[in-house]
Amino acid sequence: MPSIVKRCPECGSLNLHHNKEKGEVICRDCGLVIEDKMVDFDQEWREFDSEAAARKRRTGAPMTYTQFDQGLGTDVGRKADLYKFGGKAKNKFFRLRKWQQRISTAIERNLKLALSELKRVSSFLRLPSSVEEEASRIYTLAVQKGLVRGRSMESVVSGALYAACRRHDVPRTLDELSEASNIEKKEIGRTYRFITRELGIKILPSNPADYIARFASALKLTAETQSRSVEIIEEAQAVELTSGRGPTGIAAAALYVAALINGEKRTQREVADVAGVTEVTIRNRYKELLDKLELEKEIKKIKKKKV
Repeated sequence: MPSIVKRCPECGSLNLHHNKEKGEVICRDCGLVIEDKMVDFDQEWREFDSEAAARKRRTGAPMTYTQFDQGLGTDVGRKADLYKFGGKAKNKFFRLRKWQQRISTAIERNLKLALSELKRVSSFLRLPSSVEEEASRIYTLAVQKGLVRGRSMESVVSGALYAACRRHDVPRTLDELSEASNIEKKEIGRTYRFITRELGIKILPSNPADYIARFASALKLTAETQSRSVEIIEEAQAVELTSGRGPTGIAAAALYVAALINGEKRTQREVADVAGVTEVTIRNRYKELLDKLELEKEIKKIKKKKV
């Protein structure tokens, strides 16, 4: 902790002024600013209601990429303020708001529209705020580098959201993003690859185990089946069975096998609808898991017990 200044080093005066608002120590005789990072030695305050907190709080709201100005901009009034003004004041109010809109840049106008669409898709997919913040940051960087030019705003928003989901290990499929944004799955995948390549974003391959909890919840499977399916995926990864194959297909097949082993049979059609893959994919992955991991013995034991 720095020592408290008691004497001016320039003129030796003891007549010092402590400006708490600016955080400065100033000599009243010669005007020298002795310190510009003064430590606040007052007692810490506590808030008991919102009014006291607003009055005593030393900082504003945190910066966020989910707003086009990162939360640092200023609006010329609100529409609710309109009723407080008379005729001339209303005209001035409208004129100032109009000029504020006119002087905004093309990037700001693009971000206003795009971030509202991003919030809508994020709300539809029930994504956490951390993913929404990361997707907003990725989209802002893409706009600043001119990567949006020649592409639809919705496809870039979906690509940024998918990249953010992958980075935060929040399992969402391209089919789900396509349904939420009304953009074709291929277009979202193409835009996602372009954005990550141009911005230098490194994303690790998806882990099929990340999808298990969601799929099992939709199929109403027990915790034992979920645990067994994760074990099957880990065994498949150990023998490199998952490389080059879609994570959702592996996850769906592992759940299907685990459900059979634990006597909670679900049809391939039911599992395929939840995972967003075809029945053919599940059958192929199912056969590979049985052959490589020798799971057929466990399934036969269950069938014998039932008989």
